[in-house]
Amino acid sequence: MSESDIALLRSPSTIRARCRAILDAGVRGELAQLDVRLDRMDAVVARVVRVTRAAYPDLRIPYHSRWGHFRAGKVDRVASFDREIAALDRDEQARVRFELAITSVLLDAGAGTKWRYHEASSARDYDRSEGLAVASFHMFRDGLFSGDRRSMRADAEGLDRVDAATLARGFHVSDANPMVGLDGRASLLARLGAAMRAAPRLFGADHPRLGGLYDHLRAQVDANGELPARLVLAALLEGLAPIWPGRIELGGVNLGDVWRHPHAGGEGLTKGLVPFHKLSQWLAYSLVEPLEHAGIRVTSLDELTGLAEYRNGGLFVDEGVLAPRRAEILTSPHAPGDEVIVEWRALTVALLDETATRVRAAIGKSAAELPLCNVLEGGTWAAGREIAREKREGGGPPIQVVSDGTVF
Repeated sequence: MSESDIALLRSPSTIRARCRAILDAGVRGELAQLDVRLDRMDAVVARVVRVTRAAYPDLRIPYHSRWGHFRAGKVDRVASFDREIAALDRDEQARVRFELAITSVLLDAGAGTKWRYHEASSARDYDRSEGLAVASFHMFRDGLFSGDRRSMRADAEGLDRVDAATLARGFHVSDANPMVGLDGRASLLARLGAAMRAAPRLFGADHPRLGGLYDHLRAQVDANGELPARLVLAALLEGLAPIWPGRIELGGVNLGDVWRHPHAGGEGLTKGLVPFHKLSQWLAYSLVEPLEHAGIRVTSLDELTGLAEYRNGGLFVDEGVLAPRRAEILTSPHAPGDEVIVEWRALTVALLDETATRVRAAIGKSAAELPLCNVLEGGTWAAGREIAREKREGGGPPIQVVSDGTVF
């Protein structure tokens, strides 16, 4: 596989084009797993608009990022964190914010419906993404990812020492409070330390740390203080490539969140491969705020795509836009590489673009005024959670994925 093939599979435009190819096949009735019923999109748009207006009456919608989850339960942990790091210079603050966001996002795969995190300071329990965010926030503040176990930082030395038992303590996991994919999360962080050492250009040669990625990106800022979002994603995909387990490899390169589907299109070695890079894109969105704190304006956010995960995807299934062709699709668990899951995720990405266009029209906003990441936050993610709770006790997804802690 050539460098150009790798670059192609890491490009947001390829994600968008190949997901669109699968949607087009669905509209033609050619997919084996899911029927596409675009006549049901009005219900999706109506729900997203209602949920968005309820949460943000002034339509001042924040980015879809990890930072919102750190404020779960209306507790502004971000403000307290900012006060704790206020004495650091601006660049070091950015490095620390990068490290908090990266470690938290990489721990943000589905935890299952039984897991909860109890936060002593607020005396509240949190589950799902908010629980994972609050737990990882406290683990970071407690120095769990630091080599000296005292500093708020994430470096290779500290990540080397993270194992499943360490994370179990941080997440309050027990027989009575089980978490899906705990071992996968621990392995991911362990591989992250090795990946950082293998990429000194991105993370620094001496005592590599995740915050080194900020310095790498700062060096690419133009004379106007701007940085295209695609460069943020490109750096993440390069730096994190070795950490993903059991993925497709071509020419010795781990492709990450890339899967096969017969309608993906393409040619040559990349034919039939559809990339998603869900966690990496979620992370790119989550690095916008730290970059802005450092005085860097991230541009062209809409070049990134919607996120191929179960809240967004569940919205389209639960509203009837996507209809399983067989009953067992809804009753049996599926592996991330199964055709039905790849198909569902691809259709989700393509339909999020369609949803964003229709939502903007419904509320009278342009793409510049309401970028895709704000539609997600407003938005589709919350609407997917809402309808899941309406339809299923516990609010789980309509299609079950066997999680290894690194997908969804």
